[in-house]
Amino acid sequence: MTFEMFDVLGPQKILEVYNPKVGMRGFVVIDNTSLGPGKGGIRMTPSVSKEEVFRLARTMTLKNALAELPFGGAKSGIIANDRDLTKQEKKAIVQAFSKALKVVVPSEYVAAPDMNMAEEEMEWFAKANGNNKSCTGKPKSMGGLPHELGSTGYGVAEATEIALKQIGKKVKGSTFAVEGFGNVGVFTAKFLTKKGAKLIAVSDSRGCLSVPNGIEVEELMKVKKETGSVINYPGNTSTCPSIIGAKVDVLITAAIPDFIKSKDVDNVNAKIIVEGSNIPMSEKIEQMLHNKGVLIVPDFVANAGGVISSYVEYIGGSEKKMFEMVKEKIRKNTSFVLKTAKKSKIYPRKAALEIAEERIMKKCNICKK
Repeated sequence: MTFEMFDVLGPQKILEVYNPKVGMRGFVVIDNTSLGPGKGGIRMTPSVSKEEVFRLARTMTLKNALAELPFGGAKSGIIANDRDLTKQEKKAIVQAFSKALKVVVPSEYVAAPDMNMAEEEMEWFAKANGNNKSCTGKPKSMGGLPHELGSTGYGVAEATEIALKQIGKKVKGSTFAVEGFGNVGVFTAKFLTKKGAKLIAVSDSRGCLSVPNGIEVEELMKVKKETGSVINYPGNTSTCPSIIGAKVDVLITAAIPDFIKSKDVDNVNAKIIVEGSNIPMSEKIEQMLHNKGVLIVPDFVANAGGVISSYVEYIGGSEKKMFEMVKEKIRKNTSFVLKTAKKSKIYPRKAALEIAEERIMKKCNICKK
């Protein structure tokens, strides 16, 4: 990690942990705890890096501040390819990681699911360190509100409706494309089509599916589960070269970081990009797209449904309470950010950053004022 990554907000603490016996290597970045313990998921990939985790931790700091939750920002990563692990090997790694973090959970860090980590892994994590409050996203039997309920995708769909309203369009009859068909992409597609929007393009790691007449989400879910890819959807007459160029009202990113690069800017045809995934592009690229006339709803505004759900779980709330709070907060904050950006004639991320940072600085005792 370079010194340029340290600024007035953090990070406050970086932990590196290693257990050679089970092959566990990972790290935690606790970015800022001014508003409460750092909240953020555990990502398990072979390529996860401290820089990536820091960027995600900062996103969580801003996301929680903007959503007005009593959490700070943090994130963690385990360097492993879960496809090469047996269930027992993965369990041993998660347990070792959890035990190594006893010094910071849950006083400074509260974990959650992220890439290749779900409710079963959260059960292993909580039981290994003996504290049910050490993570959220646990099974229902442990008082959890699993991400499998679709809280993040639900919030992204609500943010999309507000963004469409900003440009004078109704969600019913609008068209959209989704990059990535995992938990976030699936539920975003389900909730948006339920509102009357038409899904016409979807991508995954194997390719891109395009059906101008519309894609049935339930059928696509079945195809993905049975064949491993969205490109095997029946009636797929032509695969799209890239989801980035889909001719739609809304492009929703829902998978990998740094997905949209500078060379892609001229190929974007969508009027709106809603960032369902974290850091799908750099701030510089967002500015370029803004100058092109594309309205962008930043990640820490649009995809805060997951952490809002985590907060409801943290306080022992119900599924009903979770959906109500996600809807209320996402719609309110998306509208506030977009209206502020328009009024101040700045791009939405800048407006969102100013709002979130102001809230953090008010309570930050260690920050340089």
